[in-house]
Amino acid sequence: MTESEILEIFRQTGALQEGHFILRSGLHSRVYFQCALALQFMPVVEQFAKALLSKIGPIEVDTVISPAMGGLVIGQEVARQLRCRFIFAEKHEGTLQLRRGFVIRPGERLLIVEDVVTLGGRVCETLQIVKNHQGVPVGIAALVDRSGGAVKFEVPFWSLLSLKVEAYDPNNLPPDLALVPAVKPGS
Repeated sequence: MTESEILEIFRQTGALQEGHFILRSGLHSRVYFQCALALQFMPVVEQFAKALLSKIGPIEVDTVISPAMGGLVIGQEVARQLRCRFIFAEKHEGTLQLRRGFVIRPGERLLIVEDVVTLGGRVCETLQIVKNHQGVPVGIAALVDRSGGAVKFEVPFWSLLSLKVEAYDPNNLPPDLALVPAVKPGS
């Protein structure tokens, strides 16, 4: 899949939105990727996972782990196509944690899969969970890298779509954006 084909799917499904958004990081943006709107269609999920895995290439993975909520659907499909286990980390008392009886065995190879990365905070939290349980992180994959390649991790990082999408400190908004009411979509 080309980036223009991916963008077209995001547009057609309403997942690529424009306005004034408050991101999970607290930054503000004119552009928001509500991947859930694209990922509600299973053929799209299957197509995105296949394209993401073709970018990654051969990789040894025992388990795919995703931060809830955004990474769940694409993470599960990536795991299905890899024919491996899928688990997720979820917020509990303000931090991401393994719950529901999920365990990571020492030496287990894990691929972290997320929908959108801006600063990489949730991915870093998930990476730390993997390391705290003596798992071996083999890479990070996302549908959208909003940093345009600026965000770096200690393991390989792949994305289907890499765009430099401006994000602003809430105390330093461009004047025209400050005039538009901000919304905080679900993430």
